[in-house]
Amino acid sequence: MNVLHIFAGLAVVVPGLYMFTATQAQSAIKNKRICLLIAHPDDEAMFFSPTVLALTKPENGNHVKILCLSTGDADGLGDVRKQELVKSGLALGLQSEDDVFVVDNLTDFPDSMTRMWDKNLIARLLGSTFAPKFGHERKNNIKPTANIDILVTFDSNGVSSHPNHISLYLGARSFIQALTTTESEWPSPVDLYTLTSVGIVRKYSAFMDFIPTLLSSLGFNNQDKERPEGLVFMNQLVGRGAYGTAWSAMTQAHRSQMVWFRYGWITLSRYMTINDLRLEKVQAQ
Repeated sequence: MNVLHIFAGLAVVVPGLYMFTATQAQSAIKNKRICLLIAHPDDEAMFFSPTVLALTKPENGNHVKILCLSTGDADGLGDVRKQELVKSGLALGLQSEDDVFVVDNLTDFPDSMTRMWDKNLIARLLGSTFAPKFGHERKNNIKPTANIDILVTFDSNGVSSHPNHISLYLGARSFIQALTTTESEWPSPVDLYTLTSVGIVRKYSAFMDFIPTLLSSLGFNNQDKERPEGLVFMNQLVGRGAYGTAWSAMTQAHRSQMVWFRYGWITLSRYMTINDLRLEKVQAQ
């Protein structure tokens, strides 16, 4: 068997193995109220499309919302990009355009490649939005409540080391930490899951990254079905709600962002086909 035969065999076997594995990687999250916290319109498509497509499947019974903390107005296209985010969210399975919220605050949350956002401002915004009764509950020693069950965002490296992405992680942790009271030892009513950042080789290995992703997921302790320690979502390569849907959410909805190098990203990025999320363990403050 020569080298060409080997590569021809791999060209058939590897995609087939991926597609089989993707059918097994079903969402363990069901009947939950979920918010995806992003920094810019298009983050949901470029980084989180496997997660959103999996969680919004009707049979899972979840209600997914998107909260975006900027309009992405660095190039003066903020109004356009807000509408693009709504279109993308609906393409990825959100129930209504009312499930997309965009914060337009250029002072506190500017679209910037160099500026970190204040984690305390983010935490307060999340608190007022998702746990508006917490102050009263804490004062009166009442078990904390929230209007979401799960918050999903970037991890401490922000996938691309973007300071706005990293700020979301820090702010989200501060929010969860505030909800985790020490006096009563009540757990936070909101679980925080973060998207795993990987090295550059894996980042640009497209669907081939499913092998190291699955190997790393073997260490997850998922005995608690309500709060699995790790989640893996994989888009199918063909079919409804698959890779093509993620591609369209970017190319058709976010037209203002489709400069030449974006095509390289959506073709080679593993985040267009694979997401692995980890449950953050946050101690009480």
